[in-house]
Amino acid sequence: MKQALSILFIIMLLIGCSSNPDPKSNEKNIENKTQIENNVIKKDDEMEKQTKKQQTTDISDEYQPNSQVTDDRSLLKVGQSYTDDKGEATLKAIKKINKTYEVGSIELTVREVKLIHLRPDYSMIDYFHVLTHDEEFDFVKVFVEIKNKSSEKVSFAPIALLKTNTGETFDWQKDIYLEELNGEIGGNATKFGNLGFIVNATGGHAHKEGHNGSDHMEAKDIKWIEMTTSDVFDKNEKKISEAQKIKIEF
Repeated sequence: MKQALSILFIIMLLIGCSSNPDPKSNEKNIENKTQIENNVIKKDDEMEKQTKKQQTTDISDEYQPNSQVTDDRSLLKVGQSYTDDKGEATLKAIKKINKTYEVGSIELTVREVKLIHLRPDYSMIDYFHVLTHDEEFDFVKVFVEIKNKSSEKVSFAPIALLKTNTGETFDWQKDIYLEELNGEIGGNATKFGNLGFIVNATGGHAHKEGHNGSDHMEAKDIKWIEMTTSDVFDKNEKKISEAQKIKIEF
């Protein structure tokens, strides 16, 4: 009987020890749990960044080269050139933006801005003669994405007016890409593409005359541009949101 009681006491003692684990063990378990939670959060952040990067890449991949202007997508470093059947483009400056601006129900994302020197193919010269008599010239190009977050159709222009530090001013009609980014956009719809404006040009009516009444303008460095969007209008042409100004420095 005594022996049986001793055995029972030992068993109860062991059970008691197992129900009261070492405090150090508890601390270790908490540390492990915290580490696991941090790893999950870090993984979620990485997946979110990867998704955003993938979305940007997909938009670039989906873009169809313009029918009038040389494709510049491969130009990522200053000095690089690319030639196709529309001419030769050389990158003079580039600024990656990837910033989104809210204009009422419109979500305008400016992906990048480039300053490009273009030497159009002979077959394309007449297309640009409305804006310049130069056979080669510089232009500012802005790649944008436009999302209509409402379910209703609205009208909007990502660049209604563009100014540069050189004093030049351009309205939406001077855009050389003509990719139908201005105007109506359906409910929950998305548009993306380029807008471009010839700078430091001679001849064309878009620019001021030079000294002594001549059409010559001395080329100046483009250091910044200021985009002014249009207002946002509903399907009844009623203004529902004010325009916004966006300044970008190279």
